[in-house]
Amino acid sequence: MALIEPLSVLSKFGISIYTANFIQTKCMNEVEISIFPEVTVEYATFWQRFASAFLDGMVLLIPNMLISNFLIPNLSISKSVGADSFYHGLIDSHFLTAAFTQQMLQIALSLFYFAIMESSRAQATIGKQALGLKVTSTTGEPIAFTKALGRNAGKLVSKIIFFIGYFMMLWDDRNQTLHDRMAGSLVVKK
Repeated sequence: MALIEPLSVLSKFGISIYTANFIQTKCMNEVEISIFPEVTVEYATFWQRFASAFLDGMVLLIPNMLISNFLIPNLSISKSVGADSFYHGLIDSHFLTAAFTQQMLQIALSLFYFAIMESSRAQATIGKQALGLKVTSTTGEPIAFTKALGRNAGKLVSKIIFFIGYFMMLWDDRNQTLHDRMAGSLVVKK
């Protein structure tokens, strides 16, 4: 089964390396034992990822509602029409400050929810877990928190370009979106 000539240094010790995924040891009776068997990977489909994103949106709905309704109670269109109001009373500076704060808190909540869950032992958010999916590096290992945070920040880029970053998975061999490519990650079935 010599596909490639083994490395001469390691062959002195009875180890032959044939591919990056195969390290084979030859015993005295020439029986080959695979130390790292090849694993088939099944990538998550578009609709599985869409459904998991929907479920995660439902999970984040309650905290986002709490941020909107209880943490920022001043988020309403001003009813005053005084000269000191912005845009003649339609929107005042309190509204703009509250709206900006709300948006930043919701973005931070989403970024950290996804990053913490995807870099955890489960390697998946609640939505991904429900559908039997997980996030890995391109080599199959769990991703670190910083990589997960970067991956989810990359989702903003995918959204800014009219969601084309999400649809890129439809013509990719490994079903990678733009933010998956940016972070060097994959979404696979467990």
